[in-house]
Amino acid sequence: MIQQGFGESTALVIVDMLNDFVLEGAPLRVEAAQQLIPAISRGRDAARRAGSPVFYLCDAHRPDDPEFQAWPRHAVAGTPGAQVIDQLRPAEEDVVIRKRRFSGFFGTDLDLHLRERRIGRLVICGVLTDICVYHTAADAAQLAYRVAVATNATAAATSEQHAFALKQMVRLFGAQMLEL
Repeated sequence: MIQQGFGESTALVIVDMLNDFVLEGAPLRVEAAQQLIPAISRGRDAARRAGSPVFYLCDAHRPDDPEFQAWPRHAVAGTPGAQVIDQLRPAEEDVVIRKRRFSGFFGTDLDLHLRERRIGRLVICGVLTDICVYHTAADAAQLAYRVAVATNATAAATSEQHAFALKQMVRLFGAQMLEL
């Protein structure tokens, strides 16, 4: 297992661990999401101990978001479905970035927050490996961040989609694979 290597120049990025992706009966529930909670919790605690900032990327759609033409209505801003699950609730010092698209960088100030803290490396976890995690990793790599993905703390709708996305992130972005 490759260690996380948290420190001042590394940030933990937790993607879409929201009620509408994790809870039973949620509109976009990821079956494996509940199983990720212990690993993400360990990673979050390790990051905090090492002085690494923790970022939460959270879908927060408008009620009429065009994304709902392709996906069921989910994570509407201000609704319980758009909230981080109770088990991973952000602390006061954590940074919550609300996003309307797959990537945590698109149309947000994530890059500014990271650069202000002199972050050069991101450890990414959460859901979905092949959608929001993937697009966030792609943009991070394009912005010259070093990308690491926690294989035991990410999930897609299927194991095949998860495995394919991980391989693509290694191949295309030079992402490091690790476990939390």
